[in-house]
Amino acid sequence: MPKMLFVNLPVADLSAATRVYEAIGCKQNPDFSDHQASSMVWSEAITFHLLTRDYFATFISKPVADAHAGAQVLLALTLESRAEVDAMVAAAAAVGGKADPRPATDLGWLYNRAFEDADGHIFEAVFADMAAMPAG
Repeated sequence: MPKMLFVNLPVADLSAATRVYEAIGCKQNPDFSDHQASSMVWSEAITFHLLTRDYFATFISKPVADAHAGAQVLLALTLESRAEVDAMVAAAAAVGGKADPRPATDLGWLYNRAFEDADGHIFEAVFADMAAMPAG
């Protein structure tokens, strides 16, 4: 089995959360989706499991954090171009996410913008031209 990453995230409104992840290019896997979970496939190796807050709580012994009030994780997604970075941030914002919770980073060879999903989870959309990265 190849190495894969499954990111489980608590969400308040499963339908609203699913729309954000569809907007950024994920495809829903109906085999692992129901009234409590939406399995959103980003790539062959990465899947976001959006879980209702009550269902998420069944997997942990700690309180479920409110990502609008604090951050515990920062998720970075690499893209093929600066235009794809801009498009992803715009798409997330158009369906209930929040664009640019912090200023963009533009180092010429690296371009990075952030967005929050509908539940406040923070993502970075990143393009890096490693061939143009300065030495050292």
